[in-house]
Amino acid sequence: MERTTCCVVGGGPAGMVLALLLARAGVEVTVLEKHGDFLRDFRGDTVHPSTLALLDDLGLAERFARLPQRRVTSVQLPLGPDGALVTVSDLSALPGPYTYVAMVPQWDLLDLLAEEARKEPSFSLRMNTEATSFVVERGRVTGVRYRTSDGRTGELRAVLTVACDGRGSLARSRPELRPRRFACPMDAWWFRLPRRESDPHGLVGGVGDRFLAALIDRGEYWQCAALIPKGTDAERRAAGLDRFRDQFAAAVPWLADRMHALESWEEVKMLDVRLDRLRRWHRPGLLCIGDAAHAMSPVFGIGINLAVQDAVAAARHLAGPLRGGTVGLRDVRRVERRRRPTTVATQALQRIAHARVIGPVLAGRPPLGRPRARRMGELLATVPWLKRVPAYFIGYGALRERPPARSLR
Repeated sequence: MERTTCCVVGGGPAGMVLALLLARAGVEVTVLEKHGDFLRDFRGDTVHPSTLALLDDLGLAERFARLPQRRVTSVQLPLGPDGALVTVSDLSALPGPYTYVAMVPQWDLLDLLAEEARKEPSFSLRMNTEATSFVVERGRVTGVRYRTSDGRTGELRAVLTVACDGRGSLARSRPELRPRRFACPMDAWWFRLPRRESDPHGLVGGVGDRFLAALIDRGEYWQCAALIPKGTDAERRAAGLDRFRDQFAAAVPWLADRMHALESWEEVKMLDVRLDRLRRWHRPGLLCIGDAAHAMSPVFGIGINLAVQDAVAAARHLAGPLRGGTVGLRDVRRVERRRRPTTVATQALQRIAHARVIGPVLAGRPPLGRPRARRMGELLATVPWLKRVPAYFIGYGALRERPPARSLR
């Protein structure tokens, strides 16, 4: 039987940020990551101003700046006359040094966090190690059972287990933590297309025949998303790739001459979009954060930012009790009470976007009603300061968290 103070299940952004902050604060922490590396394509690669500021606080800003990245400063949607692009969010107007969202391969960010955490003697990262079940004693979670890629099994006991293993989290099998699910009108197709310097910059949107296009500027290529009606993946693929190429080109005309670069359906990855949150994020000895606690829609692209802020809040509230070995139900409940209102508010906005914008488009109706959308475009074009509101929300979310003082450098 092995022991640690805090067992973090999942080595994604929330798990690695939490582990680094706790290790720097003097807490023994072990991360279990079921994969052998962090290399996964089409994961969320957005690093928001709040996370950039956190990396600066941790003394990692210079090393992060050396990572390959593309800086996105604006969001443009086709709200102008004849579908012209209008800037609806201008991050360059934000206060402080971080006036952009950095598009960085997630594996590079996770490698940086893991490399820094390994400097702490109280940190351990176990790759190829999957948590398979919880150890429960007298109603309290006291650790996990695990299995390695070579078939070895074991138990890791912990004062506190934190589930950071995404929307497929092991914790979601607990009946007392069952999620409350909200209707989602869409799924997402992800793929890549070549980019030219004469193209628009930043995050760009488009409207097609019963789908929405979102394009993320990655420098040499566009990371493209097509939001399609929920459950229509097989039907649309059966209609043929040529049909989809033509539909996407109609939604984003300036990309029409590059649609031939999409050669097969194998290049199009489907994401089953979900929106939910656990009714409770904790039980004795267990806390859920990030997507394990609340699966977010891709709307606004802030799921990673929310998860990282969960981790920062958890580290601040739990570092002291963990050092003392006295983490109780009150401590983990405090983290949920701190972060739940932000999650509820963010998901409420996403649900409004689903109902008023995405749902109507996917049903073949104009979003918001055509005249209202046109007036919104005119207002944003004539009142520049309005673009700062969505910019701040994208950059920092509804609530910015501060790390524990002992974790700073």
